[in-house]
Amino acid sequence: MKSVVIHAGGSVTVEEQPLPQIQNADEVLVKVRCAGLCGSDIPRIFHEGAHFYPITLGHEFCGEVVRTGEAVKDVQAGDRVACVPLQPCFACEECRRQLWSQCRRYQFIGSRSDGGNREFIVLPRRNLFRLPAGVSTVEGAFFEPLTVGLHAMQLAGGCTNKHVIVIGAGTIGLLALQAAKALGAASVSAVDINPQRLALAERLGADRVFNSAELSGEAIHTALDAQRFDQLILETAGSPQTVALALEIAGPQAQIGLIGTLHRDLTLSAASFGLILRRELRLLGSWMNYAGPWPGVEWQQATALFTGGHIDLEPLIAVQAGPQGYAEAVAALGGQPMNGKIMLDFTRSQQEAC
Repeated sequence: MKSVVIHAGGSVTVEEQPLPQIQNADEVLVKVRCAGLCGSDIPRIFHEGAHFYPITLGHEFCGEVVRTGEAVKDVQAGDRVACVPLQPCFACEECRRQLWSQCRRYQFIGSRSDGGNREFIVLPRRNLFRLPAGVSTVEGAFFEPLTVGLHAMQLAGGCTNKHVIVIGAGTIGLLALQAAKALGAASVSAVDINPQRLALAERLGADRVFNSAELSGEAIHTALDAQRFDQLILETAGSPQTVALALEIAGPQAQIGLIGTLHRDLTLSAASFGLILRRELRLLGSWMNYAGPWPGVEWQQATALFTGGHIDLEPLIAVQAGPQGYAEAVAALGGQPMNGKIMLDFTRSQQEAC
């Protein structure tokens, strides 16, 4: 089978590997159809951030069941499934409280073990989410990134009748924007420094957009004055500047969901810290995408959003290619962020891309 393999130093290669075999009764052999590159994969590829090398990444993927172990009774050959990449221990106190993301002994598919950027993978049944009829394989590969934003909304008690402000109009931000719109937000705004991303946010339903390269935090705060109460700010960009910006634009007692992962130290000024106190801001750290009965209500919400036609993925995808085209597109990043999602599609030829 073909596998996209990452070697130390940023080498991305397509290699032939043995077909994996079911070893345990609760395992399932899956033929991978579509997988997405996550922004968190970029440091693993280019900045020596992986747990080991060589490694096959991929935790955002969808496939089709080929065979099941003898203990698996609720999926069968031909069923389409999305990967649920977190592997909690299910035994610690955190897991007993269904705080899956807080498990002290978790493993993670596509990070701490080889992932789905290969034609076939064997996974425990509990790491597969069965997709309903009508959900495409591309949509299946977007379940995991969509649930990232949904988790922050869950922690905030939902977004119904709230003024949702998304900072960072990348993939996670634009998925969260669409989800908030569908889940009853009173308004949805987007903040970014890229005019093209802001135009896309408007196309996908944003009521207002703000270019923070042109407007100060204070100016955005003033512009949002009529919507200053019941704010939920979702910070998805993951930079010290955007975290500080979230504090600056926030209204009284706003909720701020911190989703983006920082790779540089954050230093809060006395003035920024003062905003937290004076405006009585509620900071919510959001880690991964699991809550309640495994794998979480977020995954059921994602199902409803996709089957209801509320999520438009086409404008989010920059490249959709077979293994060789995907490897070339990833290598071309050179460690820089994606400008649109790069998708590995095993249903396409190696030369096909869009």
